[in-house]
Amino acid sequence: MARPSLVEPFADLSAADTALVGGKNAALGELIANLTPHGIRVPDGFATTTAAYRELLDTGDLRARIGRRIEALHEGAGLAETGAAIRGMILATELPPRLVDAVTTAYTALGERLGRTDPDVAVRSSATAEDLPEASFAGQQESFLNITGARALLDACLRCYASLFTDRAINYREHHGFDHLRVALSVGVQQMVRADRAGAGVMFSLDTDSGFPRVVLVNAAWGLGESVVSGAVDPDEYLVFKPLVDEAGANPVIAKETGGKQSKVVSRTTGAEPTVSVPTTEDERAGLVLTDSEIRQLARWAVRVERHYDTPMDMEWAKDGDTGELHLVQARPETVQTRRRPSTLRSYRLTGTGHAAPLVTGLAIGEAIAAGTACVLRSAAEIDRFVDGAVLVTGTTDPDWEPVMKRAAALVTDHGGRTSHAAIVSRELGLGAVVGTGDATGRIPDGRAITVSCAEGERGVVYPGTLDFEEREIELTDIPTTRTRLMLTMADPGAALRWWRLPADGVGLARMEFVINNHIRVHPMALVHPERTDAGTRERIAALTRGYRDRTEFFVDRLAYGIARIAAAWWPAPVVVRTSDFKTNEYARLLGGAPFEPAEQNPMLGWRGASRYHDDGYREGFALECRALRRVRDEMGLTNTVVMIPFCRTLTEADRVLETLADHGLRRGANGLAVYVMVEIPANVLLADDFARRFDGFSIGSNDLTQLTLGVDRDSERLAGLFDERDPAVVRSIRTVIEAAHRHGREVGLCGQRPSDDPEFARLLVDAGIDSVSVAPDSFLRVKNTIAAGERRAPEGDPDAADPVARPR
Repeated sequence: MARPSLVEPFADLSAADTALVGGKNAALGELIANLTPHGIRVPDGFATTTAAYRELLDTGDLRARIGRRIEALHEGAGLAETGAAIRGMILATELPPRLVDAVTTAYTALGERLGRTDPDVAVRSSATAEDLPEASFAGQQESFLNITGARALLDACLRCYASLFTDRAINYREHHGFDHLRVALSVGVQQMVRADRAGAGVMFSLDTDSGFPRVVLVNAAWGLGESVVSGAVDPDEYLVFKPLVDEAGANPVIAKETGGKQSKVVSRTTGAEPTVSVPTTEDERAGLVLTDSEIRQLARWAVRVERHYDTPMDMEWAKDGDTGELHLVQARPETVQTRRRPSTLRSYRLTGTGHAAPLVTGLAIGEAIAAGTACVLRSAAEIDRFVDGAVLVTGTTDPDWEPVMKRAAALVTDHGGRTSHAAIVSRELGLGAVVGTGDATGRIPDGRAITVSCAEGERGVVYPGTLDFEEREIELTDIPTTRTRLMLTMADPGAALRWWRLPADGVGLARMEFVINNHIRVHPMALVHPERTDAGTRERIAALTRGYRDRTEFFVDRLAYGIARIAAAWWPAPVVVRTSDFKTNEYARLLGGAPFEPAEQNPMLGWRGASRYHDDGYREGFALECRALRRVRDEMGLTNTVVMIPFCRTLTEADRVLETLADHGLRRGANGLAVYVMVEIPANVLLADDFARRFDGFSIGSNDLTQLTLGVDRDSERLAGLFDERDPAVVRSIRTVIEAAHRHGREVGLCGQRPSDDPEFARLLVDAGIDSVSVAPDSFLRVKNTIAAGERRAPEGDPDAADPVARPR
């Protein structure tokens, strides 16, 4: 009988060969056979088989000696002592001659196919899935990059075999009850992509934190991909909207964040190790690793790989600095979000008020909130100091930290992105984490009580002290269907993807000013006319807009990405984006804003909303808002974005605003553009028919409408008892607008807090025939049930109340 093969070329492997060459190597064979014909580049190579590993164990009584060491571990021997002893045994063993010949021959053949002698290769471990499902934890075995020559390759193979018995791997198998000697390991040998001269990273075919399935998440850093996977650097982060990735003329890159990229791993020509980490230059830190066309190319590859496997995928990519070509170097099924119950949504929120200023902020991993005592560890050598239930605060993590992470209440790191080891393992453990804070280990005192919040959008926050919070679980299968559409009010783009599972009918109000205030922070006119600001302000603006030659492009980019993230989360349902509605005192607080804003006695009734957009004092700033909206709709392709104008006082002002929009390429009706108007002023009610002839829909702002109808300052404590959206004058105004809107076939909705707090007000809106109500996501379930109850009690004989088709849409 023929002896089993010890080496197999990737081209001869498929997903069915997991037992032969492990999950990683089987996936590479599957990619080469099925996806390279579609233009996806996968570097050539070969894999040792599990038969090769077992032949090694049969050399020099190695299997029996390892077995005795494992028995000693079970009898009380130390983990570190056991691991070091077994690794020493393997490293001291000569590879079997037949395996040496097989690897050398395959390496020579690879060089011939590549047209070079002694090609550079990457050497990676690949465990068999039935024995060690490495999808459960990141980085169980070692990888070695930039290996050159047969002797170095054979040494790297032996080191891969030894890495099956690192302390963390032994501990993992002990914890899960795996038989150490039944685990088999394959070694993958793959053509080295010269990413050390360009960049590399990781991508997922879904959003790793929310599970949102319609985006590709790409992380990128300079140099070899090891720095991204390990979390040693804060990488660039890009989001691509999958439904439009193949749309002609569309550029569906909906988010780009420049990471710190403090260092990079490159090849070295001297020294014991073939790679070394070196600091990046200032230009490298400020610049993006990938162009938009490269980001889109990777996203198209991710979509094709996902379609082939019919499951969300976790992939590694690399760019060759010599050829400029992108390559896919690994692919495996994503294992965290795909295990979650799709019908359940867990929600957290802080319930206390008056929080102290945050100690640090970073990327939020997961959506949980946790509190505990900070345990600041600067290296794995201090792990013994960790106390169960504490918050682990450290620079970065690798697999050696996993036993501690399992015992932590939450995790905070100085460095790392969404695809770093810390992020991946935190998600798998269901552990809230804030990564890439910059200096958590220096700013969080050891032993201090802290609260880690990942429930406030894409930015995670670490607060001093123990704060109160609540945790809710929403069963999505219990949410009733209603004919009155229930939409969401959204401010933070970072939180949009979190709520995608809610069966909302779109977004009835997306507040542009939140994006400006939190993600841009600069007054748009200060970017257009920096000469009108002082030297200190110009210096701060220059730091904030680093990497942008045109400072106004910073504003347009940030605003467009913020809007796009919300529009993508609810595509193709409508997302109504209100143009900026700061008051003058709020605009003045933006960086550089004071020179452009007058001091007003009553900003609530002052220069706000529509009156600004055609005014010489803000016309150029509004042009930037329009550029961002056009980019979202016409370039990214998110045509579900609806524009809404706030605080439009007169018909003349309405006409001028619509002309201004058209001058900036946002002509009503062009490319399906709908333009809505807010109903906040009695004039909007009295002239509702005239406004309906000019706009495509209405959104009632109940707070301002109540204030101006009753003449009550909504912020006055003394008059608080008079401020009531259910006052007959306000209710009649709402009914008047709804009737006028429907006479002209226009949509009318209401956005405000009152339907969330007052079920009777929500029923009143239903009875009045409102088309939609918009509420905060955490109120969705409560209001949906209220609306359903209101619809069930619709008056008999009222066809409009009972028939969803009876009212014009």
